[in-house]
Amino acid sequence: MIYRFRIILNTDEDVFRDIEIDASNSLEDLHNVILQSFGLDGDEMASFYVSNDKWEQGEEIALFDMGDEPGEARIMSDTLLEDTVWEEQTRLIYIYDFLSMWTFLVELADIAEPEDGQSYPNLMFAHGQIPLESPEIEFIADDEADEDSAFSEEFDFDPDDYENLDFDENWN
Repeated sequence: MIYRFRIILNTDEDVFRDIEIDASNSLEDLHNVILQSFGLDGDEMASFYVSNDKWEQGEEIALFDMGDEPGEARIMSDTLLEDTVWEEQTRLIYIYDFLSMWTFLVELADIAEPEDGQSYPNLMFAHGQIPLESPEIEFIADDEADEDSAFSEEFDFDPDDYENLDFDENWN
């Protein structure tokens, strides 16, 4: 079977790639296709995360095993696409370069039969140019945002108002 994915860079501009890849390929193969189709150099760490319909980050599948015990973590080269993505589980989050946090939303759009004479993986469509720098993403969980605002309201405290904080600057 051939998996058809849409891979969207999480940015304000529309930047995405549609690719076809054999379902029996590994996540490392998909990782390499993403690098090539977006023009990334491939010198940085990366991970896929299984995701749900709300694009929430689930189990990590890393490029290399960096767990405390060898074999403890799932790695891309040992994980097949067909064992990770299927009709009911269609979404992955792909993060490349953990310092810059290039974040891609990967969604299975179709499952098809291979076409005679077509080689896979195949870049079907490319739209938009990747920016020179990774887009900034603010990572705040819903419950953290609620806790911060409740704390601020309860104590009449603005954490960004440094000039009116009551503490001795020369405390040490």
